Amino acid sequence: MALSDDEIERYARHIVLADVGGPGQNKLKASKVLVIGAGGLGAPVLQYLAAAGVGTIGIVDDDVVSLSNLQRQTIHSTDFIGKPKVDSAAHFIAALNPHVKVEKHQTRITPDNAMALVSAYDVVADASDNFATRFLVSDACYFAGKPVVSAAVGQFDGQISTFKPYLKDESGTPFPTYRCFMGDLPPPGLFPACEVEGILGALPGILGAMQAMEAIKEVLQIGTSLAGRILLYDALSARFLETTLEWNPDNPLTGRNATIHGIRPENYSPSSA
Repeated sequence: MALSDDEIERYARHIVLADVGGPGQNKLKASKVLVIGAGGLGAPVLQYLAAAGVGTIGIVDDDVVSLSNLQRQTIHSTDFIGKPKVDSAAHFIAALNPHVKVEKHQTRITPDNAMALVSAYDVVADASDNFATRFLVSDACYFAGKPVVSAAVGQFDGQISTFKPYLKDESGTPFPTYRCFMGDLPPPGLFPACEVEGILGALPGILGAMQAMEAIKEVLQIGTSLAGRILLYDALSARFLETTLEWNPDNPLTGRNATIHGIRPENYSPSSA
């Protein structure tokens, strides 16, 4: 897949990188990345994946742009208030990089469509804002054998990790799942949404840009993956903390006595916890 003259100039700073070069840029051009959510986290993910030249970007979001989104969801604009976020995001990407194909999925990801959605892409970036979706996306990516870069943010802090539980580490132990990290699906209201507690607008920009970076690393197969690690960020103290995340042999998805053998709706409701 040859790069055009325009693409060679556009991606010149990538092409001179020893770990990327022309072959790596062609990998990005041939890749397909699915982004779940076009909100605070999804906005910078989409922006940097498109700028990097990811050939096909899928966007899953059923929401419309509201005025209160614009404090942090920087790919949307005042002109798109009331319009679907997938349309606003596609418009932004087209203006930024016309070489990127956008596949719009104006829907929520559900147990009925999750496997079809994630199976069609090489890498998934989970930029959703609720636990049920994060559990669902992680489980679906496990069954589909796809890496998922997952991030979450609070008022002034955030976290990011990559989940590849279909693979094993050097010792032969499975990499952890999202369920190894979170355990059971928490009950509604335990972690209030940002419209209740608030969020500093620049914070999801930081974590979302990191998600894009980790997704690009997965496409290029360079650097050290965040699989088996979780990175925590405290914005107020400007500190990062990295901790190891280990496989839980009792988790219901990949544990020794697994009870989840497919995507079923009852596994993503708090009553199942």
